[in-house]
Amino acid sequence: MARETRFLGIETSCDETAAAVFTDDGRVFSSVVHSQHSVHARFGGVVPELAARAHLSRMIPVIDEALKSAGVRLADIGAIAVHHRPGLVGALVIGVSVAKMLSVALGVPLLGVSHLEGHVYASRMASGKDIYPCVALVASGGHTVLFHAKGPLELLRIGTTRDDAAGEAFDKAAALLELGFPGGPAIEKAALKGRPGVFHLPRPMIHEGLDFSFSGLKTAVAVAWRKVEDGISCSEQLFQAKANLAAELQAAIGDVLVAKCRRALEATGCSRLAVGGGVVANGLFRSRVSELVREGFEVIIPPLNLCTDNAAMAAVAVEAWRQGRFAPADLDAEPA
Repeated sequence: MARETRFLGIETSCDETAAAVFTDDGRVFSSVVHSQHSVHARFGGVVPELAARAHLSRMIPVIDEALKSAGVRLADIGAIAVHHRPGLVGALVIGVSVAKMLSVALGVPLLGVSHLEGHVYASRMASGKDIYPCVALVASGGHTVLFHAKGPLELLRIGTTRDDAAGEAFDKAAALLELGFPGGPAIEKAALKGRPGVFHLPRPMIHEGLDFSFSGLKTAVAVAWRKVEDGISCSEQLFQAKANLAAELQAAIGDVLVAKCRRALEATGCSRLAVGGGVVANGLFRSRVSELVREGFEVIIPPLNLCTDNAAMAAVAVEAWRQGRFAPADLDAEPA
């Protein structure tokens, strides 16, 4: 019986330094993620230069931890997989450089895959079955994209944001409301004590095509909050207004995302929807998108640890490995 191939996956596309060990049959032995939230929190968003520096200091320790957790040695690794696109160029360069170095040192194949392919493949991993073809939504701090996913490595983009990503809208609104970073979890926590509908935020482009736009929503939050600050001085009332505005923002983004997913399913004729990315960790969105099941669609939602950035989802590289689609020794980081 042929010995299984063990892969080392590397992820440094934004502000998470991650490594994972998985096999060619889809088993994940370990997944280690080092968060940079403490590095970027005081800025209210990710600072690219600081992200790259943090990756540089944490990459090797994270890989060591992933190997130790999997109970394997570096010499046991038979292939290196790395997310080399898209993302912050400085951050990507760290992961790609380490991946190329290890590939040469170990004399094993190098596989470069898309971070977005990985987010969609996370649903494949979670479901334990073939999910293609399907409609796939990737919603995060850097991306809000709809795909007609015909295969693991065949994603046809059918909708994208024209300006800000959904996660960026969460981050910017959270910074404005002084709720903390990252914005998604901060908004969700505040929204638990608020009520949507007290404020009336727009649902940008909700009735138009498959593209998204969230910059106007961000502006609407700023305008609404300015009126609150001008009209209320009581700290308790300010707190409640902040919670209500967070709840309305969360509902507005969820409404738009779900509406676009429904339209994409209808437009492509697909019956299956896969969702991924950090925004998909939002509880209200997970609940709302699950309601599409009542309309006859299958909805696949990865567990929380596969929604946010991680290296386990680099297991999409197994599909490239099976097809002999190996990366060249001069593999580049591709930010877009």
